Amino acid sequence: MTNDHLAETGHDARTDWDARIGVRRNESTAEKVVLPAPANLRCDAGRGQVTLDWNPVPGAIGYLVHRADGPDGPFVPVDHKSGDVLAVPHPPYADTTGTVGRTYFYAVAALSDIDAVGPLGEVVSAASQRDGEARVQVSVDAAADTGSLARPWSAMIGAEHLSHLLSTETTGGRPIGAELSEALTVTRRDLGVRTVRAHAILNDDVGVYREVDGRPVHDFTRVYEIYDRVLELGLRPIVELSFMPADLARDPSKTVFAYRAIISPPKDWDRWSQLISNLVTNLVDRYGVEEVRQWAFEVWNEANLDVFWSGSLDEYLRLYEVTARAVKAVDAGLKVGGPGSAAAAWNGELLAHTARTGAPIDFLSTHTYGSPPLDFRPLCERYDRPDLELLWTEWGVTPTHFNHISDSPFSAAFLLRGMRSAAGRIEALAYWVASDHFEELGRPPRLFHGGFGLLTVGNLRKPRYWALRALSRLGDHELPTLLAGDGAGSLVEAWSARHDDGRVAVLVWNGTLDQSKGDGSDELARHVRVEIAGLSGRAYRVSHRRIDHEHSNIRAIWDSHGGGDWPSETQWSRLHEANNFDAYEPERVIDATSGVVTDDFSLPMPGISLLELTPVE
Repeated sequence: MTNDHLAETGHDARTDWDARIGVRRNESTAEKVVLPAPANLRCDAGRGQVTLDWNPVPGAIGYLVHRADGPDGPFVPVDHKSGDVLAVPHPPYADTTGTVGRTYFYAVAALSDIDAVGPLGEVVSAASQRDGEARVQVSVDAAADTGSLARPWSAMIGAEHLSHLLSTETTGGRPIGAELSEALTVTRRDLGVRTVRAHAILNDDVGVYREVDGRPVHDFTRVYEIYDRVLELGLRPIVELSFMPADLARDPSKTVFAYRAIISPPKDWDRWSQLISNLVTNLVDRYGVEEVRQWAFEVWNEANLDVFWSGSLDEYLRLYEVTARAVKAVDAGLKVGGPGSAAAAWNGELLAHTARTGAPIDFLSTHTYGSPPLDFRPLCERYDRPDLELLWTEWGVTPTHFNHISDSPFSAAFLLRGMRSAAGRIEALAYWVASDHFEELGRPPRLFHGGFGLLTVGNLRKPRYWALRALSRLGDHELPTLLAGDGAGSLVEAWSARHDDGRVAVLVWNGTLDQSKGDGSDELARHVRVEIAGLSGRAYRVSHRRIDHEHSNIRAIWDSHGGGDWPSETQWSRLHEANNFDAYEPERVIDATSGVVTDDFSLPMPGISLLELTPVE
């Protein structure tokens, strides 16, 4: 595909995407349970924010916070401008969307499924404040241990369709295949990522299926090239079984993306089943059954959106069952699941279908953007499947292409909030995606274009890469961490852990879900005091790194030097030299014979601080 042709098709794809992305299929076949409203709703007003808390409701996957101008309503969900799911998995919740000083009325509903919202409960009122101390205390016990630190970010990362790995073309003068390979290597090496999930392994550019004289011909040569490369990078694939080969499609004119992925159901279900069976058989033959058992096979992508599936819900459920049975017929130990849905939908529908038909399922997969992932453990228990793995195979700050917030420190604090929320209840929370080498709606038009990547074209580290890098520096032993003060636990959060060699790391961040504050808010800045007790009486070397608009923010460096579309070779070199996880202050050695270390610092919103204490002999 030439660059001129890609630009043309990218423009067409974006027009089509914008027209159809909001069209969600509302079909439902699952019985919905209505849960009671949460009890003991309470609120605490602070500077620029109102924090709401409530008692959890058994069976709830999440909660929807509503607000009104008066006690009698009308109550509408608080819109934090995510463009996707507004429900949150648990309290507390900080509302920063209102006018400071104005009194609002709040009520909360519990969800048993994404489209099963219960009644509103009791009403409380509060007004955020314009002034106040705006202080948060973080207390860490370094001598205690609450168990192993869960690392949902390290299980999986998203990537562009993996034939991109084989590309010899360039974007912005940079080699696509080589830089995408490097980006995936970075996520494995620096973030501990183990698997990669991508679209379109069955796309026609991979050439797996064609018909000759009306007879199917399968060719997995290019699949082998792709997966050989993935394994060489030290990763394993999550095989999203999509999209439909043209010769097998009922309607090959139904497409999505600049690379014209076909979203149609098959014209022949038996031939689809044979394709899946032969693909999986050949993967097992090439890589070995023990290896492929460590992969996972996901059936399609976001079929609940009109833009990704031209069939109905019933046809998707048929696709799932036919595909899952074909995978399992090769080897019962292979993992298969779905629905890989947008906006956390169709999970109950798939669970109800597998319960009714006996179709195999090993994991539940879904997506959301702009909020922490919901808690689908109660939904699985409702269908007597508490054993299912929960894989959020796409997740990020926004579902919108070319959104400036993707390049900003706001998304860094958002990633920490989501990963902390997911820890211990979700097997994988896959950030979408590793690299800005990405062409769903056309290739990147400039260096900073609001791309989905953790890394830019050229593999500069964005603020949210540094956020995940900070998480990866936490030790294996989670430490008790208590927060108190204005926005503690809702606006400002912390996560602490100890390494086996005695190093202690404390990660503190200040972030809201409210994307109208994406460029920052002085009223939401906080003064933080961290107290680390329980240290062994010795000296420690203390380092303090930070992420905010002025630090660890490569976009700000580019803009300060005039910006533009693409750097020159000299500018590339300077950007890479400046692309650091910035220090808050120089490292210092302190005496901790008292067993306690304290640190005081300002934390803007958005802002992140990482404190690391290393014992000094």
